[in-house]
Amino acid sequence: MSELRTIARHASTVLVGQLAVMAFSVTDTIVAGRYSQDALAALSVGAAVYVTVFVAFMGVLQALLPVWAELHGARRHADVGRSVRQAVYLTLLGIALGATALLFPGTLLRLTEVPPELEKDVVRYLGVLVFALPAALFFRVYGTLNQALGHPRLVTLLQAMSLLVKIPLTVWFVFGGLGLQPQGAVGCAWATVCVNWLMVLLAAWLLRTGRMYEPYAVWRKLEPPHWPTIWQFARLGIPGGLAVVVEVTSFTLMALFIARQGATAAAAHQIAANMAAVMYMVPLSLAIATSARVSFWLGSGDPRQARRAARTGFKVALGMALAMCTAIALARSRIAGIYSPNPEVVAAASGLIAWLAVFHFGDAVQGMCVFVLRCYRVVVAPLVAYCVLLWGVGLAGGYVLAYVGMGPLAAQNSPHAFWQAATVALVLAGPILAAILWRTARAHRG
Repeated sequence: MSELRTIARHASTVLVGQLAVMAFSVTDTIVAGRYSQDALAALSVGAAVYVTVFVAFMGVLQALLPVWAELHGARRHADVGRSVRQAVYLTLLGIALGATALLFPGTLLRLTEVPPELEKDVVRYLGVLVFALPAALFFRVYGTLNQALGHPRLVTLLQAMSLLVKIPLTVWFVFGGLGLQPQGAVGCAWATVCVNWLMVLLAAWLLRTGRMYEPYAVWRKLEPPHWPTIWQFARLGIPGGLAVVVEVTSFTLMALFIARQGATAAAAHQIAANMAAVMYMVPLSLAIATSARVSFWLGSGDPRQARRAARTGFKVALGMALAMCTAIALARSRIAGIYSPNPEVVAAASGLIAWLAVFHFGDAVQGMCVFVLRCYRVVVAPLVAYCVLLWGVGLAGGYVLAYVGMGPLAAQNSPHAFWQAATVALVLAGPILAAILWRTARAHRG
């Protein structure tokens, strides 16, 4: 099978699953928006905080994909199983730290001046999602293992099946009925708890009984912590996770800073941010598939084939990004209208989606670069680039444009300021990370 077909098949399978997961968020956004504008605003802030916590630790676990893919490429099957069991300790630490952050969000909400009328619902929303975090992180371990082995179909199947449960549960919990009182935005959180535990329990059953996992002997007695292995995870996963933290907090803090502009601005930003996340699933899926192939070939001792796989993945990702940017630019008003019936929210969101059309191309380039750089164990340089560009140019620049003003430009007091600065940051990040990747790949010629 050609490298293009292998990557395309892997990426398309991952994409279906990722879109199913993103449909969880889309469902929450649409249902909360139909319930009330205040519920959508509370969801915008609460989801931003939860996503920051979850994605931070998900990034640490996802960064283990190259480790397991290399072991798979080298046919060290028993080592794959031992490595996965050691990742359990990393996951437990992530659960403890993440739950603490979700249970005590008050300081962050006050520092970012979230309106008091939203804060109560946000705290309730996050308190419920504490119960979803353990299941979500353990399912990420299962998903990363399957992606590393080149078999993401079972993960996608579980995610797609869970969506069928998520949609009616969300409607029921949010609007109430059958003896249940309406829960508003908090109802979205309870539905998420239910589907996350459903997925992880099914994943555990498959891991225990599936024949495809037998060569790796994953389901064995948990060994004591092996500190050299955990340190290897930390060296790769912590910078990778921190990079994701920087990326996601740039969005989280955007949502929190925009919240002070009122419910309309917060709702419009939630729509644009949700669209950005949905669109990013395409390059993310291609990045996962490409990095799995690059690491497989590196583990097999064939760096030339690894570079060929990387080039193939980039060509597909950039072509898809151009097509998607054009499509959303043309259909931005209709897209915004799907999320909310409020004309003011639709008008504000349409303007933000216009910026998203440019934002996405830079997002696709940098995402592909970061994943492939992890295959070569380059994780610190992307973290530095993210800190300078996403926090410095994007978030700080957006804050200045929105609330301070820059030179002759008066303060906009609009979510547009944040999206303009974030777009500039990603347009700069793409070529910088691509240059780092080019130099790294050249140094690994074989």
